[in-house]
Amino acid sequence: MGDLSVDALINRLAIFWNDGGSFMWAIMIVWGFGIAVALERFLKLAFKFDVDGPSFMNEIQRYILSNDVQGAIRTCSGTQAMLPRVLKSGLKRAAQSVEQIQNAIDATALEVIPRIEQRLTYLNLVSNISTLIGLLGTIQGLIESFAAVAAADPTQKSELLTMGISKAMNTTYLGLVSAISMMVIHTYLSAKSDKIVNEIDEYSVKLLDFLGTSKQKPRKA
Repeated sequence: MGDLSVDALINRLAIFWNDGGSFMWAIMIVWGFGIAVALERFLKLAFKFDVDGPSFMNEIQRYILSNDVQGAIRTCSGTQAMLPRVLKSGLKRAAQSVEQIQNAIDATALEVIPRIEQRLTYLNLVSNISTLIGLLGTIQGLIESFAAVAAADPTQKSELLTMGISKAMNTTYLGLVSAISMMVIHTYLSAKSDKIVNEIDEYSVKLLDFLGTSKQKPRKA
């Protein structure tokens, strides 16, 4: 029974695909590109660029308050995440002025933030193109339907009309599925990107405060 259900599903999908016409391939190519971009961004944002900001900053703070800047630098060097990379640039100038530390942090932030937000706009583009291709397939299907009603042999009108409507509906359906999925994925990845960028902004300011405070502490004799 399970095999029959799977076979029936495959047959229905094949019919759905064939009835949709050539625009189905165009939508799938665009959708496949969007999925590839989304997968690459997800792997980078979720596993490579991100870090537990509060926990990481607490660890850096302990090193700074213990006057162990080199320990903080080693901690930042042990990961490829973007927040540690930005903080590391400031820690390397811990002995310099606050302005010089700020300049180093800003320069590194300007370098890494575009990498965090890279290619996310493609997902919006894929969503829009999928919708438009689906709409184009709908219009073509309706044109074929009207042409069938106007010019076809009376015995074939019903079949041709059904084919045209199927093409219109199927391309619309697949285009919307592609567009909606890309919108959801884009929203999630954008939120992930914003989280990383916001933590860079927040903890960069905190690092400056910690380093400034440590400079003002009197040295023990």
